[in-house]
Amino acid sequence: MPLTPAEIAASPDHFLHSFEGADAVIVPMDRAAYARSIFLDARISPARDGAARVGAARLAEVVPPPRTTAWIFHVAHCGSTLLARALEAISPGLVLREPMALRQLAFAPDAARLGLVLAMLSRRYGGDEPTLIKANVPVNALLPAIAAADPAAPAVLLYLGLDDYALAVLRSPQHRGWVRDIAARFAGVAPGANDAECLAALWLWQMRAFAATLAALPQACTLDAERFYADPATTLAALAPRLGRQAEPARIAEVAGGALFSTYSKRPGLAFSNAARLERRAALQRELAGELAQVRMAAQRAAPDLADLEARMGAAEV
Repeated sequence: MPLTPAEIAASPDHFLHSFEGADAVIVPMDRAAYARSIFLDARISPARDGAARVGAARLAEVVPPPRTTAWIFHVAHCGSTLLARALEAISPGLVLREPMALRQLAFAPDAARLGLVLAMLSRRYGGDEPTLIKANVPVNALLPAIAAADPAAPAVLLYLGLDDYALAVLRSPQHRGWVRDIAARFAGVAPGANDAECLAALWLWQMRAFAATLAALPQACTLDAERFYADPATTLAALAPRLGRQAEPARIAEVAGGALFSTYSKRPGLAFSNAARLERRAALQRELAGELAQVRMAAQRAAPDLADLEARMGAAEV
């Protein structure tokens, strides 16, 4: 017998995956399914077959009011998946990585649907820990609306400094294509801009969005990804309580010294470590030295307040 909208709205076992026309697509989930789903987009790993559809407007009428939710907002290619999985491993609260419906709304904003998505994502399996949502980069365009919906929300704004960001996202043709696409869509980059200009514009758009979020969300903090990579245990110990998550020091040490930090966070079977990342980074610094200078010049031209913006990110560190 089909579930009613009220039954769907009542439990995280019924996940609002995406929108198709006037309908919300509901995917059956459980705690294990959420944990093994590295991302909650097309790569979701449901509890079982049998996605359902329900009218989005009807679901919005019966969904309980949203609860306070914790957030990871980030600039991409900065360890956000690793951070989300580590926080999941050290504490019992639910973690949702890159919900598809939220990403859809970044490209096609809809205030009513955003309210529905935030309410559905905020549901918990019990306990006092808020559900933690790792958004993806397009969702940074929704930051003002998300902050207005829940000004008490704890959040971490995970970022990389300009030079480190360039090294992370200019390392392959695929990454460069992503930069051009996202910069054109969200950062107002003019046609014909080169990769350095696109990169600088994208970073500046996100830093300005983060700076505004720090003012709108008093519980928010920033985190330089390089600091997290260098000392994950200390970082997790400082950050977890800021996001409403409790974790024992012994468990943090176990996770920071375990398999999660010696494999690739998006593909757990692939060996990868911070040492390997630093080796790759050093090689890229040599290879991209000229382009790094172009990136900084482009950022300085576009943002006379660049130094102040960088200082504001550092001043809000967890």
